Amino acid sequence: MTPTLPDTTMNLTFTAPPPGLAPIVDFALSAVPEAEGLYTLRDTGDAGVRLFLVDPSVYVPDYAPRITDEHLDALGSGPDDLVEAYVVATITDDGPIVNLLAPILVNVTARTAAQVILDDSRWPLRAALVPPTAT
Repeated sequence: MTPTLPDTTMNLTFTAPPPGLAPIVDFALSAVPEAEGLYTLRDTGDAGVRLFLVDPSVYVPDYAPRITDEHLDALGSGPDDLVEAYVVATITDDGPIVNLLAPILVNVTARTAAQVILDDSRWPLRAALVPPTAT
């Protein structure tokens, strides 16, 4: 699932509020200029919520979560919809980390999103973020 978002902003509606952000469901996802694979997710209202999302294919190339039909159903995805996965990044005292256990799935076709929790202990809640490999 390599993200293919354009360099523009995409408005998204979460099918359920992301954990800790209820009742917010409307967000704008935007690429950060000159930062490959880095995005901001901001609420479209007055709450001032901003999260950083990363393209795991750039920063965590071995990340291959098993997305189930249940996850896709929660997203409202049809068989022909383009679905992409992103992970939330956070800055800590030890450096940036990403949450690999609970990716944000984006249905690019329907412009919906859902944060899902994987049923796979291989993916940690807090994994060190590494810079992308130069190509």
